[in-house]
Parts: sequence; structure tokens; C-alpha cells
Amino acid sequence: MTPWKLAEITYGQVKAAPAFDVAVLPLGATEPHNLHLPYGTDTFQVEVIAEKACELATAQGARVLQLPVIPYGTETNQMEFPLAMNLNPSTLAQVVGDLVASLAKHGVHKLLLLNGHGGNDLKWVLRELHGSTPVHLFLCHWFRVGLDRSPEIFVKKEDHAGEMETSMGLAFFPELVDLNAADEGAVRPTRFEAVANGWVELTRPWHLLTTNSGSGDPRAATAAKGEAYAKLVTERIAGFLVDLAASPLDAEFPFRPTS
Repeated sequence: MTPWKLAEITYGQVKAAPAFDVAVLPLGATEPHNLHLPYGTDTFQVEVIAEKACELATAQGARVLQLPVIPYGTETNQMEFPLAMNLNPSTLAQVVGDLVASLAKHGVHKLLLLNGHGGNDLKWVLRELHGSTPVHLFLCHWFRVGLDRSPEIFVKKEDHAGEMETSMGLAFFPELVDLNAADEGAVRPTRFEAVANGWVELTRPWHLLTTNSGSGDPRAATAAKGEAYAKLVTERIAGFLVDLAASPLDAEFPFRPTS
């Protein structure tokens, strides 16, 4: 039993304990990850990060609640790969909105959406819900939290199922990783310079972009690298949760008082 995980605590414990100040909603996905990582990689990773961050925040006195992970995400650009399981952005937004309404009903008015899947476009959901709920929403893509220090840990950049994600798998669910099966994660370049330079965006059809859904070479991955990156990320997220839990919901939240 972990007292910060809603799925594991009882109603009796909820009744007897102080109210929670912050909820964390992890969002994952079910999709192929090259030939060597499981379909649940995004879900497994974000659940690990959520649990470790909530544990650290709880140890520092924050009343933080980890909600069960949502194991499906937006996969419209991976649907040519078998068994990629899609929730359209509007569907995912409706699910998030319903859960936000539940938190509002139960008096939890601070929520961190902890995203573990690059295809989950959630910023617009925060804008959609802003002003219509007493719940203040924050969004964190956990895999970006340590980007400033990732060159100290990883040899190569990745986009999907590369060195970082494979290192996370080796660290936290090694029994589901078969690194010998991986391909090199090569991707095809776009024909448009504007897209390559990042000032024009598109939804990439992954069956054309990649060979086996991997983008980034995983072969330099190690469990030690995954553990190092997870430690960096969870410590930073935990620090934010502690600060968020302690911050009063006054008229100027989330900004510093003017006086």
C-alpha cells in the first residue's frame, strides 16, 4: 500500500486523513515502440515517474494524490501499425474534463497532467477548461523535464523508442525489453525545408517516416542511464509538487503577490 496512490488506498484511509492538495494524472499510450520495446512503454514509464515523484513529494510533507494512469493516447498518425490503440484528441479531452469535474466535486483544486506520450496534445485542453472549473491545471511532459542535462546521460537524441526510452525500459521493466531485436531507428527526411527547420508543422505518418516505428538509435541504452534520467526528472517534478501543494489558492494564484 502506498498512501499517495488512489488505486491502493481505502475509503477508510481517505476519511481519516487530511484532504489532498494536489492530484497527479499520468497519461500514457498503447502503441508500437520499434521491435524491442512493449506497446505499453509510454504507460509504464509515466507510471514510474508519477509514483517516484509523488513518493518524494509525500516524504517532504505534501498531500499529493496519484490517480490511475490513462493507458491510451492519440495515435492517429500510427494507425497503419497493427494494434496502435487510438483516442482522438477530442475524446481524450472529454476524459480529462470528466476527471477534472470529479476532482472539483471532491475539493481537489490543483491538478498536474503528467504526460508520457508525444502524441497527446494537451495544452489546448488547459485553455478549454480555463475559467470553467475551480481546478487549476498544469501540464508536464515528463520526458522533457531533463532535456537541459540529457546530453550528460545519453549519446544520441531520440524521438521514439531510442536510447532514452530503451534505457528507461532496461531500468524499470527489463523483462519486457529485447534490445537484440531493435532496428537502428532511422527516419526519412522530409522534402520540405520549412518542415525540417521547424517553422511549418505537420502530423507525420509514422509508417512512412520509420521502418518499424522507432525514431532514434536505441543500441547505446543501459539501465544505469534510465535510472539517472528518472532520478533527475522525478526530483524536479517532486519539487514542483511540493511548491504547488503549499501555494495558497488566492486571487493572484499562480502568480507572485504584487505587494
